[in-house]
Amino acid sequence: MPVWAHKTRRYLAALLLSFSLAGSVGAQTSDLVSNSALRVCADPANFPMSSEDETGFENKLAEFIGSKLELPVEYTWYPMATGFIRNTLKAKKCDLVIGYAQGHELVLNTNHYFTSVYTLIVPKEGDLAAAQSLSDPVLKGKRIGIIAGTPPSAHLARNGLIARAKAYNLVVDRRHESPAVDMLDDLAAGDIDAAILWGPLGAPLVKTDYPDLKVVPLIREELPPRLFFRITMGVRQGEKVWQRKLNSLIRRNQDDINALLSDAGVPLASDLGTEMLEISN
Repeated sequence: MPVWAHKTRRYLAALLLSFSLAGSVGAQTSDLVSNSALRVCADPANFPMSSEDETGFENKLAEFIGSKLELPVEYTWYPMATGFIRNTLKAKKCDLVIGYAQGHELVLNTNHYFTSVYTLIVPKEGDLAAAQSLSDPVLKGKRIGIIAGTPPSAHLARNGLIARAKAYNLVVDRRHESPAVDMLDDLAAGDIDAAILWGPLGAPLVKTDYPDLKVVPLIREELPPRLFFRITMGVRQGEKVWQRKLNSLIRRNQDDINALLSDAGVPLASDLGTEMLEISN
């Protein structure tokens, strides 16, 4: 047999082996995802996003996804703090995190299903009600609540507002401490003049519990760091089949997802965070 024929046979054998290995890896990763339930990893005390009584908008979204997949929803509860992914998704106790920032290396992200922004929250009545950005002169000298270490902190510093700011903890166990609620309570009581919160966290709380407050999406900040983020669902690294299935579900049901989020009070922005979307429910 000619030399070239031997080389061709070895090449084809190697190619078939690689396909076989790829197929077995795909089967292994797919087998990790439950076929009997939509197993969701979630924080039990992160309302308005998720809560153990399943009233958060991420809970409602999980129910929506489960209905489309014709699967019941089962939860693994763990505080959204250090070790969350390690002790839930990576430990194979569940298969899906409903809300995760795009590009985070701990998970394999689906396509984003919404974009939102940080918000300035002020009393509806008073001199701050007209503020549209953190550079607005009416904010000078005001005491503003901020979650420590979040991107808006840099904007406060740039605009000379950080010295009088009141910082609230970033990483907490929400079963025992709720910085967003504490901040809004302080604002309602007049202990601070304004609050800055991630829109999907602050705006739904204002909608349900703080009727005298106004939410201003911070879409006019032109200097870095950016204040808008695209939110995805997170699955285990390597589970591309599961990721593609969710991507298809998101794409086919985007209007319903938008309506669900809008009904909860989540401020929805364009992909580049430059304008707010008007959603008709």
